[in-house]
Amino acid sequence: MKILVVGAGAVGGYFGGRLLEKGEDVTFLVREKRKKQLEETGLRIQSVHGDVHLTPKLIVSGEKPQTYDVILVSTKAYHLQAVIKDIRPYVEKETMILPLLNGISHLDQLIDEFGEGPVLGGLCFVESTLDENGTVIQTSPIHNLVFGERTGKNTERIQQLCQSFSMTKANFIYSEEILKEMWQKYLFISSLSGATTLMRAPIGPIRATKSGFAVLAGIVTEVVAIMEKMGAPIDQKQIPSQLAKIKEMGYEMKSSMQRDMQKGLQTEADHFFLYLLKQAQAENIKTPILEIVYANLKVYEKAVLGIES
Repeated sequence: MKILVVGAGAVGGYFGGRLLEKGEDVTFLVREKRKKQLEETGLRIQSVHGDVHLTPKLIVSGEKPQTYDVILVSTKAYHLQAVIKDIRPYVEKETMILPLLNGISHLDQLIDEFGEGPVLGGLCFVESTLDENGTVIQTSPIHNLVFGERTGKNTERIQQLCQSFSMTKANFIYSEEILKEMWQKYLFISSLSGATTLMRAPIGPIRATKSGFAVLAGIVTEVVAIMEKMGAPIDQKQIPSQLAKIKEMGYEMKSSMQRDMQKGLQTEADHFFLYLLKQAQAENIKTPILEIVYANLKVYEKAVLGIES
């Protein structure tokens, strides 16, 4: 299969790099600055699962359209509209679009632009970042990419994709319940991101402090209440298991949103939290902690980046 990976950052660079390492036909769609950097240094991955130095095929937006079997979208949510414009020339009738964004609202955006057919469900679990030299640094044992048809059907194209994704040095996992898994991750990552960005601390000190854990539990409870009203496969019975999962995380574990704040970057506050707050308002659900979480992120963006709310 011909694979186009949109972005060669911490996520796209890692999973796209592992596919390229295996020998798949992978091209990266990147910005001019990143293209120049990769042409000079190559794609370098430093990982607990093994280092690799690759020479990737690169294109930038506006280059002559080619045909790709699958497009992996691995950018931040606030870049999605620009990404949609960039990939439109490469999306044909049989093209699969596999988004790896956190959250859920991006599915509606992609379906609105390209229709129901091309859009798969997907998510990933990986702790990775880019260093100052553009090297992908991957530090955790977990490096999973999960994908599947949103309908849950085991289609011929998904079987072909499974074959292309197999035997890599990362875990590409097929799921017949990908939407359920996406909602579960949304619950988990919004809880983790909400607490760590609000308290500017890894998860360990938060859960080890009585008041910190109370706030964390409050975030989980509010998010579950909203998602349940939305008809998501989430209910109150899952609150203990979510908290148990967070208790099992490494003491120094940070959310990617917290790491973005530490780097002075924009956050996905709207994609994660404003979306939930709008749903809560529509359902008349009280969400005092989530409102503080969102306000904290927007104050940060205005103070550090000058981004207006």
